[in-house]
Amino acid sequence: MISMYDVSVPVFSERLRALALVLTKAEANATERKIDPQVFLNGRLSPDMLPLTKQVQIATDHAKGAPSRLAGREVPRYEDDEASFADLQARVAKTRDYLATFKPEELEGSEARTVTLKLGGTDMEFKGQKYLLDVAMPNFYFHVTTAYAIPRHYGVPLGKAVFLGRG
Repeated sequence: MISMYDVSVPVFSERLRALALVLTKAEANATERKIDPQVFLNGRLSPDMLPLTKQVQIATDHAKGAPSRLAGREVPRYEDDEASFADLQARVAKTRDYLATFKPEELEGSEARTVTLKLGGTDMEFKGQKYLLDVAMPNFYFHVTTAYAIPRHYGVPLGKAVFLGRG
């Protein structure tokens, strides 16, 4: 049987490790091509989408928020003041370090725990499993994927292996 811990904490941590690789390759490519790193950091896939920096911030917010809520912990707050690749790397590392503090037993039974989120000014309640699988994970993957796609869109040679953390 797969546990709530197994489908959350290690998955978030591994995907963030891969995201750090994407950021490393994007920064190196900007240097190699003599492109101001802010071009990538402020880059968007579409004018109505958030830039790379915000995509990383939101991905890490979901990664730290989901297990915290499921374990009944207070969600750590970050300032959202990252302005460089080094800042984003530090945020990803800090989130992975935080994830490493969770123990499987903290999430035992959390599939039935009620999680309350404020969405659009309204309190929404979810059972833990529905929250993890239908809210937290899809949002996390959306922002991680978009954070990968932005540098790719700007010509950084990233492949699927890099997205998966093997590049």
